[in-house]
Amino acid sequence: MGRHIAIVGTRGIPANYGGFETFAEELAQRLVLRGHRVTVYCRRRFSARSYLGADLVWLPTIRHKYLDTLVHTALSTLHLIFLRPDAALYCNAANAVYTWLPRVLGIPVALNVDGVERKRKKWNRLARSWYLLSEKLSTWFPTRAVSDAVKIAEYYREQYGAETTFIPYGAPVGKVATQLVLQELNLTPQEYFLYVTRFEPENNPLLVRECFEKLDTGVKLALIGDAPYAHDYIRRIRDTRDPRVVLPGAVYGVGYQELQSHCLAYVHATEVGGTHPALIEAMGRGCLVLYLDTVENREVAGDAGIPFTPETLTDRMRDVLLMPATQRESWGHKAMDRVIARYSWDAVTTAYEKLFEEMLA
Repeated sequence: MGRHIAIVGTRGIPANYGGFETFAEELAQRLVLRGHRVTVYCRRRFSARSYLGADLVWLPTIRHKYLDTLVHTALSTLHLIFLRPDAALYCNAANAVYTWLPRVLGIPVALNVDGVERKRKKWNRLARSWYLLSEKLSTWFPTRAVSDAVKIAEYYREQYGAETTFIPYGAPVGKVATQLVLQELNLTPQEYFLYVTRFEPENNPLLVRECFEKLDTGVKLALIGDAPYAHDYIRRIRDTRDPRVVLPGAVYGVGYQELQSHCLAYVHATEVGGTHPALIEAMGRGCLVLYLDTVENREVAGDAGIPFTPETLTDRMRDVLLMPATQRESWGHKAMDRVIARYSWDAVTTAYEKLFEEMLA
C-alpha cells in the first residue's frame, strides 16, 4: 500500500549541497518507484514542481548562518500540517523543536538526528546550547529518532537513556567511465589525491592541503567544496601558491562521480558527525581511502581503509605514492565490497519503509 511521505529539514532536491540533500534525493526517488507519494520541502526554486517523481514544495527562508534551517523548517511544518501526509521524515536534530506539532495532530514523525552537531567549531555558544537542547528534544518530541551510525546510537543511549532506530546512509557502487571534469580541471586519472567536503574547520581541508604540500611529488591534490558561512576559513584554504593544489569550488552530479572514480586516493579528514556520505560514496566508487582515525570514521571504513592522525597524514600520503597499483586496486575492491555489504541505498529505503509502517501501525 502506497503512503504519502514528507521529507523536511534539508535544502531540498535536486541535491546540490551536502549529505542530507543527497539522502533526500536517493530516498525520495526509491520510495516513488515503490509506489509511494513523496513531498520534499526545498529552500531553492526548481524549474519544475516535481523531480524524479517527488513533489517539490518551495518555501522561503532567511539566509543566515543561524536562522536558515530553523526558519525554513518552521514554515515547512506549518505547510505540512495542512498537507496531511501519512508520515513525515525530519532531518537534523536542530529541527526537533518542531516535530511535536505534526505528531500531536496525528502525523507520525521520524527525525534523523545526524551527528553530535554541537561539537562543530563553526557554532557559537548559543548555537551549541540550542543543539544540546535539541538532542534532548529529539528523544521526546518525534515518534521515532533515527541514527545513521552505531556510535551515535550509543551516544543517545548513554547520554539520554534513549533508544534510536539505526539506519545507515547509502551509496552507489561502481566507477563511472567518463572523465569530462578531469579534463576541465587539468587532472590525470590516478595522479591526484581527492578530498570533497564542506570547507569548515572541523572537516580539516586546510590540514589536508598543508600535509600534501610537504610531499615532493608531481601528483596533484583536488580539494573540492565550499561553505556558505565560512569565508575567512575558505580564504585561508585558498591562500596557497602551490600549482599542484586544485581548488575549483563545489562539484556535483556526474563531475563529482568522475572525480571519485579516477583519483589516486581519497582523503577523508572530518572530526565531527556520524556517518559521512562522502566517505561511503568514495568507498563505493572503489577508492583507496585514507581516513582520520575517529570512532565514527572507523565504523564506516573498518579494515577497508587506512587510518591517519593529523601528525601522520603526510606519511600515509607518501605511502600511497610508493604503493604498487595492484595494491591500491586491492584496497579499492575491499572498500567497494564493504559498501555492498553494509550501505546499499535499496536496503536503506527498505529500512525507512519498515520504520514508516511501524509508526503508522
